[in-house]
Amino acid sequence: MLAACADPKGIEGLTWLTCYLTSGKHLDFYWSFGTVLLLLLVTAPSALLMGFGGAMAARSQIAPLRWIGKGYTAMVRGVPDIVYFLFFVIALDQGIEYVKNLMVCPAGSAWPWQGLEFRVCQEAKVPLASASQFAYQAYGFFLAVITFAIVFGAFVANVIYGAMQAVPRAQLETGEAYGMSHRQVFRRILVPQMWVYALPGLSNLWMILIKATPLLFLLGVKDIVYYARELGGTKTQAYDFPHADWRLYYFLGLLVFYLLMTRGSEILLGRVAAKLSKGQATAAGEAMRKAAI
Repeated sequence: MLAACADPKGIEGLTWLTCYLTSGKHLDFYWSFGTVLLLLLVTAPSALLMGFGGAMAARSQIAPLRWIGKGYTAMVRGVPDIVYFLFFVIALDQGIEYVKNLMVCPAGSAWPWQGLEFRVCQEAKVPLASASQFAYQAYGFFLAVITFAIVFGAFVANVIYGAMQAVPRAQLETGEAYGMSHRQVFRRILVPQMWVYALPGLSNLWMILIKATPLLFLLGVKDIVYYARELGGTKTQAYDFPHADWRLYYFLGLLVFYLLMTRGSEILLGRVAAKLSKGQATAAGEAMRKAAI
C-alpha cells in the first residue's frame, strides 16, 4: 500500500480510489484470478487423463474392467455436480485423515466416526492445526483439483468413448490387413482420428469447466467469487474504506473476465479443430479440400 494511504479516512478522490484498489485484500483478489487459471491448467489435463482411462476401460474386453469404466461414467454423470462436489470433498478429506489416524495416533484410539461427528487425534489432522493459512488454501485447492478431475473426467470419458466408436471400422480393419498389431492400430489409426470426433464435445466441456470454477467458493477456496462478494459488500465506517454495496460492479468485472476467457477459448479451439480436420475424411476436412482447389 502507498505511504499516502496510511490514514484512509483522511483522503478522498482519486487518491482514495488508488489506495482502495491497492489495499491488501484487493491484492489477494487479483492473485485469486491466478488461482482460477491455475485450476484450469491443472484440472484440464487431469480430467483428460481420467477420461481417456475411463474410455479405455469401457472399451476393454475384460468384463470387470469394462464394468468399472461404464459404472464410473454412469455414476458421476448421473449425480448433480454440486451434490458430488460437496459430498466427495468431505469424504476424501475424512478418508485422508482416517488413513493418517491409523499411522500416527496412539494404539487403541477411539473410532473416528462418533455419531454425526468425525474426530481424529491432533496429529492426524490435515493440515495440522499449527499449519499456515497458505497450507490450508493449498490443501483445499488440492481437494478441488481431484474433485474437478473426477467429475469432468467422467464426461470426458463418455465423449472419448463415443469418438472412438465413430472412427470408421473399415480403416481399423485395413490397418490390421496390412499386418499391424492391435496396439499399432490403436496408436497409429484410432487415436489420431478419434480427436477429430472428440474435439467438439471436449470444447463444450472446456467451456463448462471455465463456468464451473466458481464452485471453488463452495469448496472453501478463496477465489474471485469469494473476494468479489467480500469486497463488494457494504462497508460501514468501522472499515478503513467504507462504501455502499458495490457487488454489482465486482460481479460485472467477473462477467467480463469469463466472457474474455470463453471468447479466447473459442478462437484457440477453432484453430485446433481446423488443424486436426486437415486431410481427414470428415465434413470439415472435405470443406477444406474444396476450398484449396
